[in-house]
Amino acid sequence: MPKKIKNVFYENLTFKKFMEAHQRSKKHKTSKAEIIKFELNLENNIINLINEIRAGKYKMGKYYTFKIFEPKERYIQALPYRDRIVHQWYVEEFIKPYIVPKFINSSFACLENKGSHKAADYLQKQMRIFKRNYGDFWILKCDVRKFFYNIKPHILFNILKKYISDKALLDFTRILIFNGPINNNLIGIPIGNYTSQFFANIYLNELDQYIKRHLKLKYYVRYMDDFVILLETKKECILIKKLIERFLNEKLELELNNKSRYYPYKMGVSFCGYRIFTTHRLLRTSSKKKIKKNVKLFNRLHHNNILNIDFAMQSMNAWLAHSSHCNSYKLQQKILSECTFIWNEKSFKKIEDDTNNDIEVYSQDT
Repeated sequence: MPKKIKNVFYENLTFKKFMEAHQRSKKHKTSKAEIIKFELNLENNIINLINEIRAGKYKMGKYYTFKIFEPKERYIQALPYRDRIVHQWYVEEFIKPYIVPKFINSSFACLENKGSHKAADYLQKQMRIFKRNYGDFWILKCDVRKFFYNIKPHILFNILKKYISDKALLDFTRILIFNGPINNNLIGIPIGNYTSQFFANIYLNELDQYIKRHLKLKYYVRYMDDFVILLETKKECILIKKLIERFLNEKLELELNNKSRYYPYKMGVSFCGYRIFTTHRLLRTSSKKKIKKNVKLFNRLHHNNILNIDFAMQSMNAWLAHSSHCNSYKLQQKILSECTFIWNEKSFKKIEDDTNNDIEVYSQDT
């Protein structure tokens, strides 16, 4: 793996690469009007896009913003479809093959063959190993305050310059970072972009490297802006937390959330939607409350004959898949017994089959 990305921009600026990016971008969205419109003149649209980039005339389109409320309220900023193809191309051809392999192995968010469930598995395994080797221990659990909204584009660009020496690629990277809905203080990156999750990982990879290479802490795991460190004593936790706060503030201009704290391992650690102990794993209380609330709503809508049964089944399957990764059998049975909207044997079997297949479709924002 070369230290820097060199002379690859134009060799990847091809019709074939952009067609592949188009196929990935439209996956599960083929009925959307803007995609149908783009495909009516597909070849010319792709060629025009490539020519714009080659001539240095490409500019991203206007963002449109919408609000979501689950798992928490936030604004999502989305680009026109042609720009989403460009982002797919950029990530797949440059970020994934050249930069992602340099991440530490205990970073789990938005990466292939990883994810929240594997992050939880990894943390629990590390807790058991630490307990076996050192006895009782302490947990330092941290998360970054309003992470996406506080990423500094100029710092992000300087980080990427450490990986990229290809001038054309660097110039294009500058467009992707700075030609967006950034406020006057040059703070934040759009949550809805495909590039954003990778830029965020690259940004916090600086913290990963500091913790692993400089502080030389072995028992560390991160899922996006949430991270956990296992330490022998409370005194170590206090010291390490101060060092991390200083690094984040001085190098990345970030702050830890006020919820960041340290405590004995016997209390368990809330991470990736679970309460994790060395001996077992429980579902977070918020997840229990949410599913109970949803079941009551689904039952009421079903009673009034206005329930979208497909949506309700999808929601149930997602929760069951997530809860199947912890000690929750009795809870699952209790929840299913309260689902009066599951009105026939076929529907109930569908839910049971999907649970047994262990489908990982639930995304829990911690």
